[in-house]
Amino acid sequence: MSEQSSQATRRVIAVANQKGGVGKTTTVINLATALAAAGHRVLVIDFDPQGNASTGFGIEPAARQRSSYDVLTGEHSLDEASMDTQVPNLRLVPATRDLVGAEVELLEGQRRDSRLRDALFDGAADAEFVLLDCPPSLGMLTVNALVAADEVLVPLQCEFLALEGLSHLLHTVDRIRRSRNPDLVIRGIVLTMFDRRNNLSEVVAQDVRANLGDLVFETAIPRNVRISEAPSHGLPVMLYDWRSAGAQAYIQLARELLGRYNRDLP
Repeated sequence: MSEQSSQATRRVIAVANQKGGVGKTTTVINLATALAAAGHRVLVIDFDPQGNASTGFGIEPAARQRSSYDVLTGEHSLDEASMDTQVPNLRLVPATRDLVGAEVELLEGQRRDSRLRDALFDGAADAEFVLLDCPPSLGMLTVNALVAADEVLVPLQCEFLALEGLSHLLHTVDRIRRSRNPDLVIRGIVLTMFDRRNNLSEVVAQDVRANLGDLVFETAIPRNVRISEAPSHGLPVMLYDWRSAGAQAYIQLARELLGRYNRDLP
């Protein structure tokens, strides 16, 4: 397959929410793993200076010789910066703390909001899915991700006032769509940390579905101890305990995501 035809079938998904602690990185790690387990070639780009996605795949800081910062600055190509993980079919561009400085550097550089898109144009041609783990902010790193992405996936925690911060992200997506990336779409919203024992979770889920309808995935990610434990072992939850409720939820989310693409076919 040529690079052009391969990139035509590639889907670049920015997983974004400016609010921290909503399960964004957890969703990137485990959705990417589920897609890879289904036989798809996946690239994860850790775009968060905290580097939690890199840690969640077991990549220690000392092993991150090339990073997403190097890609942004042009020091290395996307393919040069990507590395294998213990998950078959899944590669990772790790993050380092250098990304903190990138926020400032990008404010003064040329094509400051298109650096990642340019890198994706030149690399990762064989990936079927590229998942971008955005930082919990709406700064230049997230803007770069939204300009580069085909679509946005939004993890939303089942908690009081869950919809409040979402409007800011949706406004940013709309602004990027109008000014820099007219084809950008919101693929869907994933409810996370859902606790069936807590009436509030059910109330929030109903509220979100009433307001956003089909944008909300049917699959909700439960609050699950195995999901919480897995990153400390440097493993996606599917490798840590594939039988757990958390692992099964992400497998189902991957199925539902793939089903949405099939639904969109003419």
